Amino acid sequence: MNDTLHTIDGRHVLRIEHPLKHPPAKVWRALTEAPHLLAWFPAAMDIDLRVGGEIRFTMGDDVTRGVVTDLEPQRVFAYTWDGDHLRWELHADPGGSLLVLLHTFDDRAGAASFASGWHVCLDALEAALAERPFVEPDDTWAAHEAFVAAFGLAEGRVEATPDGWVVRFERQFRRPIDRVWPALLAGADASLAVGDPPPPAATATVAPAGELTELAPSSVLEYRWHHDGRPAGRVRWELSPGPGGARLILTHTGPHALADLRPAALAAWRAQIEHLALATR
Repeated sequence: MNDTLHTIDGRHVLRIEHPLKHPPAKVWRALTEAPHLLAWFPAAMDIDLRVGGEIRFTMGDDVTRGVVTDLEPQRVFAYTWDGDHLRWELHADPGGSLLVLLHTFDDRAGAASFASGWHVCLDALEAALAERPFVEPDDTWAAHEAFVAAFGLAEGRVEATPDGWVVRFERQFRRPIDRVWPALLAGADASLAVGDPPPPAATATVAPAGELTELAPSSVLEYRWHHDGRPAGRVRWELSPGPGGARLILTHTGPHALADLRPAALAAWRAQIEHLALATR
């Protein structure tokens, strides 16, 4: 895997290299001409091909706009798209061309979805250049999870609060909310309600579970956790739509007096989230 993810000036940059067995002139047409783009790019593009020229992106009923920022024929084509920046570079290669994509964005947790999605697009580009049919993969779950691991996206972080600390994870899944939420509630009774114990899939031994304090179907599950029989903080699971599936935000709060639990909490919740991801496979 040659793909890399870096942070530059506060934004995240995904770099993908993709060799193609075709000359730069042919690949350039596929990058810049609307009829060719339809074969592989995720949106229809109407391009005013000049620096400063407008691009209109159409995906179903959704229309967004961007601007051409760099243009060097048969070498560089770069533009904005809905707050992101895409830079395509073409390099001559003994076997044809080396296509390099630099995708700059703010949503670090979405990087694995972006990477796995672009690889499907680039495979479609390769098929279009070779004039052969492209069969889209039935599932990109494994590819997505490989990028999660490679980019370190499964890791959580600890933040300080006035009352103590919070362990926080933000994790993108490759499955929709209606697949992730039932996995989170696995083993729970259909009548689960505030005041009940949380389902096992939502708990970890590092935070002995008390009673549910909030439950919003397919959205929020929160409960108190106890230490020495007394409430010590809260564990909160939140699901919302993200690129390619459900976005999870997990937070675990604790007091200053229990700061020593933070490393164990990071490890425990990382493992629990991985189990949840596997349960949706």
